[in-house]
Amino acid sequence: MRFPLSILLLGLSLGLAPMSAVADRVHVAAASSLQFAMPSLIERFKTSDSGVSKDGDIDLSVTFGASGNLQRQIEQGAPFALFLSADERRARDLEQAGLTQGEGVDYAQGRLVWLQRDDRPLPPQGAPLEALREAVAGLEQGGPARRIALANPRHAPYGMAAHEVLERQGLWQASEPLQLLGENVAQAAQFALSAEASGGLVAYSLVKAPLLAERAAWRLIPADWHRPLVQRMVLLEGAGAGAEAFFDFLQTPEAQEILRDYGFTAPVTGE
Repeated sequence: MRFPLSILLLGLSLGLAPMSAVADRVHVAAASSLQFAMPSLIERFKTSDSGVSKDGDIDLSVTFGASGNLQRQIEQGAPFALFLSADERRARDLEQAGLTQGEGVDYAQGRLVWLQRDDRPLPPQGAPLEALREAVAGLEQGGPARRIALANPRHAPYGMAAHEVLERQGLWQASEPLQLLGENVAQAAQFALSAEASGGLVAYSLVKAPLLAERAAWRLIPADWHRPLVQRMVLLEGAGAGAEAFFDFLQTPEAQEILRDYGFTAPVTGE
């Protein structure tokens, strides 16, 4: 039986923290681009030496969302110990506000893709936005035109990257009447696969997940069509040993291998 994508995403976001009582509970705020990679990261962390504190297992509770929204929650006092942003700016803003332990580190670099249902013709490799152009042309000619999904650029880094891509290709203004804005990039992926949409611009890390791969088709957007999606994490004020252990684990070769499996590349070092 197939379940709606929205239900599957909700299940992932709610199912990461076990119900049993543990000694060290860590609340993590994570960008939605990590929605599918995070369960694998946590599973590997819990089976490693890093996943056990001196008092018992480390319990990770993860809240996913747009990085800008998570930043605002942290500024308003939300009790997170670790913030994994989909860009550098929001993590650095929290550091400048004095809400972090240290300056943080870049943990991954993301890519953007055109995502669509697999029952529709896939654009050519060299023209990943062809379906979007056809939708815009249909709108301009007064005919039927399917919608275009992306994350809200105001608070989602992948939405900002999508905005940059559309601006570069001369399609931003023309596509505005067709745009379906998700609160985060995971919701944008859900919209992209809806019956009323031609597709959408979303995180590569989401389309690498098996439950999307079996019902979707995609094309990578050239990396030089937008600014690099450098993802940064930072420990927050009051973070304890459990959060520090997970922060350190995410920088290990083990964790980086998992992130690569989900379409991320390693961050550029030497800053």
